[in-house]
Amino acid sequence: MASANMVEFTSANWEQEVVNSDKPVLVDFWAPWCGPCRMLAPAVERVAEQFAGRVKVGKLNTDENQDIAIRYGIMTIPQLFVFKGGAEPVQRLAGLQREDAIVKMLNGVLGS
Repeated sequence: MASANMVEFTSANWEQEVVNSDKPVLVDFWAPWCGPCRMLAPAVERVAEQFAGRVKVGKLNTDENQDIAIRYGIMTIPQLFVFKGGAEPVQRLAGLQREDAIVKMLNGVLGS
């Protein structure tokens, strides 16, 4: 991952990094073979820099962590989920998204 503000989520660190996080978490569900996922990556990295310190941002490779993908019903990628102090997402966006849509979603979560 190119950005120092990005976290790689895995089955091993999911509970600690996402479910038990003390700040909101944006999770990018992706896979290396997914074209739209690769197109979304630069926007997610810019959002990670913009929200550094306020939102934890990272990626979960659905091929390598199928148990998490199954747990959240991820049938298509990319998908963006926001978690805020628990195991259930409070917001989600499916498919290739514009950066301003991601920013708007995160600002809404931070404001609530």
